[in-house]
Amino acid sequence: MSVVPAGLEAALPAAAAEIEDALDMLLPKAEGPEARLFEAMRYAAMGGGKRMRGFLVLEGARQFGVARASALRVAAAIEMLHAYSLVHDDLPAMDDDDLRRGKPTAHIAFDEATAILAGDALQARAFEVLAEEDTHSDPAVRAELVRCLARAAGARGMCGGQMLDMLAEVADRPLDEPAIGRLQLLKTGRLIEFSAEAGAILGKAPHALRHALAAYGRDIGAAFQIADDLLDATATPEEAGKQTGKDAGAGKATLVGLLGLERARIQADRLAQQARDHLDPFGERADLLRELALYTVQRKS
Repeated sequence: MSVVPAGLEAALPAAAAEIEDALDMLLPKAEGPEARLFEAMRYAAMGGGKRMRGFLVLEGARQFGVARASALRVAAAIEMLHAYSLVHDDLPAMDDDDLRRGKPTAHIAFDEATAILAGDALQARAFEVLAEEDTHSDPAVRAELVRCLARAAGARGMCGGQMLDMLAEVADRPLDEPAIGRLQLLKTGRLIEFSAEAGAILGKAPHALRHALAAYGRDIGAAFQIADDLLDATATPEEAGKQTGKDAGAGKATLVGLLGLERARIQADRLAQQARDHLDPFGERADLLRELALYTVQRKS
């Protein structure tokens, strides 16, 4: 039986299809001497995933009446950057995974060097899309999108979190709960937080509403990571679409490992409810975002 709420069950795949079309339009087709690179970029970014980050952009933008075309470009850009992070995360030098979204990882389907270049090129293309005039007519808005995504993805965001994750594997003693929370906030949470906030940036929203969406994204990001760790501990590779059980085997620092399954589930549920509370200023218009918070901690893949 599906755990996806009724409204979300239709909205998520519809949005994912729109984002897929946007990626198809924005990513170079495989042609010319660089064809193998373009093919690897499209392989990594297209044809899989729930597009939760992109969905957050679209729903956040909808709160402020932002043009769908603009929101889709930002959603696609964030999905490109997310795809780059997965390509690099899967490399032998990082997590050394050979399955992602139910298919061979990029370095398996192509080779390590091509995967690295594809990730680099996806990251560059993401910022290029945000900076283009078609994304928003106001250059200040485009600059703010670029600035905030760079912050979310860089040394004080996703990359910094990945560094902490790697260091934790070789640490003399396990991380405590605050340290794990910070690691996960940087590695996963910052990009999800920006995804929720991006629609408010596009809509030139008042500070209070932009802050509310960012806070929602921060809490849903924390809940999402705990749910992901729970899946790693309990789901089969077929259910998850990727290898599972690796966190414990590698000695990775997770709240599931620290707190146990039941306490970790309680923490994820608390964060999901907290995220929903941040949406009070938006009324019924944000119901899909409320449903997404629940789905985040109930999903089976």
